[in-house]
Amino acid sequence: MKIQNKLMAECLGTFWLVLGGCGTALFGHVGFLGVALAFGLTVVAMAYGIGHVSGAHLNPAVSFGVWVNGRMKTGEMLLYWAAQIVGAIIAAALLLVIWNAAGLGSTGVFAANGWGSEFAAATGNENYLSISAGGAFLVEALLTFVFLMVILGATDERSNNKFAGLAIGLTLTLIHLISIPLTNTSVNPARSISQALFATPMGGWSPCGQLWLFIVAPLVGAGVAGLCYKCVAPKEK
Repeated sequence: MKIQNKLMAECLGTFWLVLGGCGTALFGHVGFLGVALAFGLTVVAMAYGIGHVSGAHLNPAVSFGVWVNGRMKTGEMLLYWAAQIVGAIIAAALLLVIWNAAGLGSTGVFAANGWGSEFAAATGNENYLSISAGGAFLVEALLTFVFLMVILGATDERSNNKFAGLAIGLTLTLIHLISIPLTNTSVNPARSISQALFATPMGGWSPCGQLWLFIVAPLVGAGVAGLCYKCVAPKEK
């Protein structure tokens, strides 16, 4: 498959991930379970829709973990990152257009990620918990690690990967159920970047000020998973 086709697929797929997942969080009124399902369903849809084109990474951390595992070249990974971030930003911008068209006023948290008491207060939802920066880093890195282990295993050429998309989507759903109340769930730097650009700082909480954690932690978790999978399932010589 040509690289331009892969990049278009990644841009489209990440666009749908953010539009479907964050759009549900913004407009759906479906609670944490509904949002978790929305993110999982977008991944399932794109895994079967464009997986044969680009692998449906939809996430810079996934591409990084795949690269660390030796399944991707450096240049291709960087191009994937660019396509994923562009797709995410376009989706977030369209969500802003819809938000304004609905006359909803200030964007507020706008489905961005964060941690701590100021973030929990900014959400206006009593079900959000106040977690420390260290705790948030651990949550994001650990859950991204698990996510990548599932992805690497489900897509391994030695596995029966007919249901890989379903396994990956359900894993992302579970990840969201665990961590939405803690960090609003990132495990995806592109998703975090796109929403932080349009969120409004509130009560001492700054979406861009906390963004670094949702870039670094997922990459750390993904990188460790890429190395760990080599030990768990080494290729036979």
